Amino acid sequence: MKLRLAVLLASLLMAGAVRAANITVKGSDTMVILGQKWAEAYMKSHPGATVQVTGGGSGTGIAALLNGTTDICDASRPMKPAETADFVKKFKTRPHEYKMCLDALSVYVNKDNPLEKISFPQLEAIFTGKLTNWKDVGGPDASISLYGRENSSGTYEFFKEHVLNKKDFAAATKTMPGTAAVIQGVAKDAGGIGYGGVAYGEGVKALKVSKTDGGAAIEPHEENVLTGKYPISRYLFNYVDPAKDSGATADYITWCLSDEGQAVVNDVGYFPLPKNLR
Repeated sequence: MKLRLAVLLASLLMAGAVRAANITVKGSDTMVILGQKWAEAYMKSHPGATVQVTGGGSGTGIAALLNGTTDICDASRPMKPAETADFVKKFKTRPHEYKMCLDALSVYVNKDNPLEKISFPQLEAIFTGKLTNWKDVGGPDASISLYGRENSSGTYEFFKEHVLNKKDFAAATKTMPGTAAVIQGVAKDAGGIGYGGVAYGEGVKALKVSKTDGGAAIEPHEENVLTGKYPISRYLFNYVDPAKDSGATADYITWCLSDEGQAVVNDVGYFPLPKNLR
C-alpha cells in the first residue's frame, strides 16, 4: 500500500511539473507568430504551464541554445555544420532536431504591381543590384526598392543560399527587423519587393516563382509545397538540448506535432507536417 501510494504521489508530482513548467522558446521571427499561437493554445489546455516565446532570428535562437538560455530554439533554416560542431564540442552530443511544419518562402511585391511571376535568375539580379528597374523583368518603368532581413535571420540565410547562389545582397537593400516589417514596407512602397514566410502575405502580392527563365512559374500553395514543385519550399525547425528534451519541454513539442498543434499551423497560414514525418 505504501509503495502504491508513493508511486501515485510521484506520478502526480510529475504531472504537476508538466502543468506548472516554464518553457522558453527563442529564435526565428518567421516562426514567432506561430510560436505565440502554439503557446496560447498549449497554455489554455495545460493550466499552470507557461510558455514564453521571443524572436530575434534563427541565429539568435541557436546562440541562445548554445549558451543554455532557451529550452527550445525556433529556426527557419537547418543548423549550420559549424553551429552543430560548436554544440557537440560544448555538450558532447548533437542537438535534437524536429521538423515542425512546412513553409513556402514567398517573394512579395506591392499589390498594385502588375507582375505575376519571377525567376531565380531575375531575383538574383534584382537582390544583388544588377537590375534596378521593374521594366527589366517585364514590369512598369519604375525603380525597384529592396526589402530584406538582418543577417541573423534564417530566412535571410535561406534566401541567400538557395536563390542568390550565396552572393551578397545589394547595399541598397533595406534591412528590416522581422518579416512583418518587410511586408509593411512593401505594402506601402509601389516599387517594393521582399521575401518572407507564406503566413505573412496579407496586403501584398506573392509572385509565382520559377527556377529558370522561361520555366514553369509555381504558386506558393500547400499542394505545391507538399509535392516539392514550389522551388523555395522549406521546413521550419525546433532544436533542443537532449539534456532538456524531457518532461514539459518534450510534452510541448509532442503537442505541437499533434493534430491539435498542427491545426494551429494551418490557422496561422503555414502548412501542417505530413503525419509520416511527425
